[in-house]
Amino acid sequence: AMRKAMEQGLFRLHYQPQVSLTNGALIGVEALIRWTDAELGQMSPAQFIPLAEESGFIITIGTWVLEEAVRQATLWQSRDTPVTVSINVSALQFQQADFVETVAAVLKANGLQPRLLELELTESILIQDAHETMNRLHALAALGVSMSIDDFGTGYSSLSYLKKFPISRLKIDRSFVMGLPDDEGDRAIVSATIGMARGLKLNVVAEGVETEAQRDYLASLGCESFQGFLCSPGLPAEQFEALMAQLPK
Repeated sequence: AMRKAMEQGLFRLHYQPQVSLTNGALIGVEALIRWTDAELGQMSPAQFIPLAEESGFIITIGTWVLEEAVRQATLWQSRDTPVTVSINVSALQFQQADFVETVAAVLKANGLQPRLLELELTESILIQDAHETMNRLHALAALGVSMSIDDFGTGYSSLSYLKKFPISRLKIDRSFVMGLPDDEGDRAIVSATIGMARGLKLNVVAEGVETEAQRDYLASLGCESFQGFLCSPGLPAEQFEALMAQLPK
């Protein structure tokens, strides 16, 4: 069904805004894949992404997401409303020998400024083959794209990679945001993450912010930005553009 969906053009990208906790201005967007199937209905990424990773089809999906996100970002760039678009990169996709070349080719073919593309990497990617990972990350950094650590704090990796690798941003996983500001453990983890990131000169975005109390607590800790239903869910490009026009500049 996934393969047929790709052939039939049934996958779509929605865009979830990432906004400043200081003034509500747009910082960037995360591209989120969506699939509506005639027989299966609305398919959650939580259902089909693990299967795509297990079967290897995630490489095809990942390349499509890269191409589609860059195409959309180029369109916004051409309209003088440039937005940094973040995409998720799977471990299998990152490990492909030609991954850096693929990113470079897609950027060049579309004419997108590399700074308008951010690659979101999981902690598992960073600990698999440190030497090869280091080379690949520096090659991507040399292209001019930025990189962030997605779902930070949910993996089991050494923190040493944060100072070794060319990472610019940490994304605090929604599982630590949900209990804010009441849960003592979540407060400790989030506060420590933001403090550490500040010391390493990394930016922080909190995921899954749904309440004003969560937002205000994150702002009080000096977190730079957030994404979540409090601002907006992922939206089709046209609806996102309408929202973008309403946000502070």
